[in-house]
Amino acid sequence: MGRLLFLAHRIPFPPQKGEKIRAFHMLAHLSRRHEVELGCLVDDPADMAHVEALREWCSHVEAHPIPRGPAAALRALPRFRPGQPLSLAWFRHPALSAWVEEGLEARRWSRALAYSSAVAPLLMTPAAQEARMRRVLDFVDVDSAKWRAYAAETTGPMRWVYAREAETLLRFERRAALAFDCSIFVSEEEARCFAALAPDTASRLDHVDNGVELARFDPEIEHPDPYPAGPPVLVFTGTMDYRPNVDAVTWFAEEALPLLPGLRFAIVGASPAPSVRALERIPNVIVTGPVPDIRPYIAHATAAVAPLRIARGIQNKVLEAMAMAKPIICTPQAFEGVRAFAGRDALVAPDAAGMAAAVREVLDGRHPGLGEAARAAVLAAHDWKATLRRLDAVMEDRGPPLGLAA
Repeated sequence: MGRLLFLAHRIPFPPQKGEKIRAFHMLAHLSRRHEVELGCLVDDPADMAHVEALREWCSHVEAHPIPRGPAAALRALPRFRPGQPLSLAWFRHPALSAWVEEGLEARRWSRALAYSSAVAPLLMTPAAQEARMRRVLDFVDVDSAKWRAYAAETTGPMRWVYAREAETLLRFERRAALAFDCSIFVSEEEARCFAALAPDTASRLDHVDNGVELARFDPEIEHPDPYPAGPPVLVFTGTMDYRPNVDAVTWFAEEALPLLPGLRFAIVGASPAPSVRALERIPNVIVTGPVPDIRPYIAHATAAVAPLRIARGIQNKVLEAMAMAKPIICTPQAFEGVRAFAGRDALVAPDAAGMAAAVREVLDGRHPGLGEAARAAVLAAHDWKATLRRLDAVMEDRGPPLGLAA
């Protein structure tokens, strides 16, 4: 089927966190039909060790390290351009750009997938336009809307910074969507959100839903109990320096957990921010830090919670808990995009009191089939093998896109 260029702003391996999970499954799926060449950036030095593993799916891996944290901000500032989003400067790398330009000029690829708007500029050059290959952009989420949400709940100078990023990023997202042949999102809801913000792009939009590894997150697999003896546990999983996750667990621990005496709340995930570590001052809050496998923590919890108030797209943490037939209690924001029914497959509540009440209902046995219904829902709609068929159609230009302009 020819060579395919896969660009990613972060190395898509190992698939242990949200953006890497989706990127890896897309890359592995596309490698079955195409010779894939991967260009990516690496912001964690430890991840350079995974470059060799990716050669199982890629004929070439072009990986370039970039700093993160304060060093990344200092690196980005000289590349910052007035009127441009700061996040683009953050991920700009001359060597990766040069490699892509050389390949475009040599007509090395027949198709290209840019994973996230951060690497979209690499395929918006004159050389990319002249290459006459199919270009697809996976926005994943509407990032500009996320920055707008940050601004809405922030005070002081950072409110202006976030608002500016939302405005400039939306302008860029619109330009990128018009430059690519098709742009996809993680759910139909995200695609419709973007179409409302940039109506002139609607005819070029589509979506490829997130999936879950059903064989890996199988409730029949036995796992050792990672929790010390004690009261029942509610579990939250995720990367714990990510602002929406930090907000979610802080809000739940401070507002909902006091309404649930006699329960423990386990916050499971790598890189806990200092404010997350500080939650251990609250009785019955457990902060694990990085763990080798999140599945035992889900398997031995009484229920999972996803109390996100800032959320975009489909949450892997929700799909994974549902796949393990674990009762899950979500906010509406966390449940958005999941192809399941609130009340049958998951319990959804908009506030702390509602989430606490839903947890008590689960503990009281009022939803005996909730976990099994959750597993059935993801089996039906979120198997990667099924969701990625739509990616094939997008990459091959088979059939019309979502048609949001209609």
